[in-house]
Amino acid sequence: MIGIALTFAAGCFGLALLANLFRLVKGPDPADRILALDTMVINVLALLILYGVWQGTAIYFEASILVAMVGFVSTVAYCRFILRGDLIE
Repeated sequence: MIGIALTFAAGCFGLALLANLFRLVKGPDPADRILALDTMVINVLALLILYGVWQGTAIYFEASILVAMVGFVSTVAYCRFILRGDLIE
């Protein structure tokens, strides 16, 4: 039963990842693309955690924490670059 639930959840997050990729390519402005990238990071996090549950190891949870930190910093950097035009004052 848990295998079916994990497969269904992975399929849903995979479809969401494809929808985010579409928004990333067709985004009308940079804010939409940044939001799509941030949402892609969240979907990748979910896929990593689901894979970790499926494999029964904790290494994927630690990898998901690293991906979350990199995703947060990159989103803040992109937003700051869009708003101010530079990253370091």
